[in-house]
Amino acid sequence: MTTIIIEDEKPAARLLQRKLEKINVQVEVMLHSVEEALNWFSENEHPDLIFLDIQLSDGLSFEIFEKTDIKSAVIFTTAYDEYALRAFKLNSIDYLLKPIDEDDLEVAVTKFKNHFQLSKNAGNESIQLDFEQIRKMLSNPFEKTFKKRFTVKIGQHLKVISTDEIECFFSENKGTYIHTFDNRNYLMDCTLEVLEQELDTTDFYRISRKFIIPLKAIKEIVVYSNSRLKIILPTYKEDEVIVSREKVSDFKNWIS
Repeated sequence: MTTIIIEDEKPAARLLQRKLEKINVQVEVMLHSVEEALNWFSENEHPDLIFLDIQLSDGLSFEIFEKTDIKSAVIFTTAYDEYALRAFKLNSIDYLLKPIDEDDLEVAVTKFKNHFQLSKNAGNESIQLDFEQIRKMLSNPFEKTFKKRFTVKIGQHLKVISTDEIECFFSENKGTYIHTFDNRNYLMDCTLEVLEQELDTTDFYRISRKFIIPLKAIKEIVVYSNSRLKIILPTYKEDEVIVSREKVSDFKNWIS
């Protein structure tokens, strides 16, 4: 069984790879764009299974299937709303809504293995997908849903934190943390890159490589050195919260 991941966010791709390794699925290749995927498929034997994100850095992943006759099975990994994706189950092995749950991942892989074995016994190892139908469904308007709460582990306990309680997200020493308005920090099992896809950009903005902040948490904005801005938050005092220079203009538009 050969498996590849097509996902433009490299941290998300690596996280998915680690989760697959836990259930004994080895990923041969990770691809990050339509162009990269097309080049790879032109030079390599197609895999048995593809974990496929829909929106890549240079376009929709369906462009790959328009230009290459892919026979692989597909499991979608996407941030699209689950109701709009129900029909995908008719055309693919499964879909996994980000952030990907490990139990759902194992179920999807088991479903593929069962389907693959049946196809193999029937003498037909290819799985045909109607990507044009899927593209048409995507062109229909639907609302994207955003995370309203996060679950963190504290010892042997789980704590649910609402987005209304969050003063900022920050990264430190390769970890990602929630900082709440009651001045507490909680370690998360994801990256800021993944959080950017899950949060409502009306309310949250990534001001730098280290911080994502909600609009409601901004107490003061101070002009800082090198054309940057400093954000004063209600309780977070562990480090300076700085809007990086390249994001200042977009940040001003966001708060307007």
